[in-house]
Amino acid sequence: MTELNALTLAEARDALRAGDITSAELTEACLAAIDAADALNAFAHKTPEIAMARAAEADQRIQAGDAPSMCGLPIGIKDLFCTKGVPSQAASRILEGFMPEYESTVSQNLADAGAVMLGKLNMDEFAMGSSNETSVYGNAINPWRRGNEDTALTPGGSSGGSASAVAADLCLAATGTDTGGSIRQPAAFTGITGIKPTYGRCSRWGIVAFASSLDQAGPMTKSVRDAAIMLEAMCGHDPKDSTSTELPVPNFEAALTGDIRGKTIGIPREYRMDGMPDEIETLWAEGRRMMEEAGAKLVDISLPHTRYALPAYYVIAPAEASSNLARYDGVRYGHRATLSQGDGITEMYEKTRAEGFGPEVQRRVMIGTYVLSAGFYDAYYNRARKVRALIKKDFEDVFAQGVDAILTPATPSAAFGLGEMTDADPVQMYLNDVFTVTVNLAGLPGISVPAGMDNQGLPLGLQLIGRPWEEGDLLNSAYALEQATGFVAKPAKWW
Repeated sequence: MTELNALTLAEARDALRAGDITSAELTEACLAAIDAADALNAFAHKTPEIAMARAAEADQRIQAGDAPSMCGLPIGIKDLFCTKGVPSQAASRILEGFMPEYESTVSQNLADAGAVMLGKLNMDEFAMGSSNETSVYGNAINPWRRGNEDTALTPGGSSGGSASAVAADLCLAATGTDTGGSIRQPAAFTGITGIKPTYGRCSRWGIVAFASSLDQAGPMTKSVRDAAIMLEAMCGHDPKDSTSTELPVPNFEAALTGDIRGKTIGIPREYRMDGMPDEIETLWAEGRRMMEEAGAKLVDISLPHTRYALPAYYVIAPAEASSNLARYDGVRYGHRATLSQGDGITEMYEKTRAEGFGPEVQRRVMIGTYVLSAGFYDAYYNRARKVRALIKKDFEDVFAQGVDAILTPATPSAAFGLGEMTDADPVQMYLNDVFTVTVNLAGLPGISVPAGMDNQGLPLGLQLIGRPWEEGDLLNSAYALEQATGFVAKPAKWW
């Protein structure tokens, strides 16, 4: 039998129901894998006691015959989710020692469904980054390697620890959050599946905020079926989040027929970027061929305001971040700087924030404060909001023409080496989000599916973008793509 920690959620669920394994055995296998994988730096806080206690409860529920799909399945929780009595730092020094007295709605929903929390996962500080190099815990490492090289590669960001842990079979699945691609880009870099649901589908309550109009939680899993199973458990209306939808949560797994005959898939001409690597272009062409062979009708579409998406995103996201991060001031919780005699409240704020925030967070807070300041608000922030409305309308127009989903590359490259981008102009790093930010600006669901390898043996992903609230239909299109690509490659173990 496959090693227990290498099982998918669906396989483990079925084995638990059949009585072939117990949640305790499954959890022990994952905890052993985590302890043997410190080289990946994926887990920031391990919680073995909580895991084993929850596994014991899950085994009782399964025996009693009253167990939801996620019951007994060991998962990792991104450090952005507040977890009661467990450090929740958003990978930042400023939240050092913060132990929430409450549980985020998403992690509570998973706990209520019987999922087993193995620990908290590494990430970019406050979810700001595309390479997991801004974390106070140090870099998370991609389990994949280029050919025979031993260069440490990025697992992507900001959900880099989640991606690395799932790809390396340290957990069966993990939570991620996506503000501009932070689920889909790391999923593509590590050969796993990641879905960002429609904005409002998952509650944001108890998730440390980066950009409140863009942030959305979602699952990072080993397969599309697993994404459907976990997403259903994460979703649901939450009166504590005013942006949470009251729509009923469908059975996403039941939507996975793999039949996409008669579906219309749009191919946006604006996503053919100058300088796009041939491997990405070839993969995209192969994805189009596979969708056509599966019975879908392909049409060329135009999303004319795509070119303005990155500049608009990097005005709106920092603006919201500067507002959200104003609460970290050294007074209420978290880190407070040591003050000199004569220092007043202003010096306390300045020293605390200078010590507590890393360079990337400082950069974005300063950009955000600048674009919201008098004299620049209309020139930058208001213009970016108008561009966002135009980007949203581009998608609405395309869906109104009968397009069911849109197929694009997930990333402009395979995983790059740690340090290869950080010394360059920060804009080079921001360009990693070129295919993903439009989805957040428009509030749409998007999924990354592993679809092939580059010539150095690294995974590459394709992205499907769906209609709002139609995650079931999107997952089914992704399931058809997954079946067609037949991607089953795993990283060779070196850690």
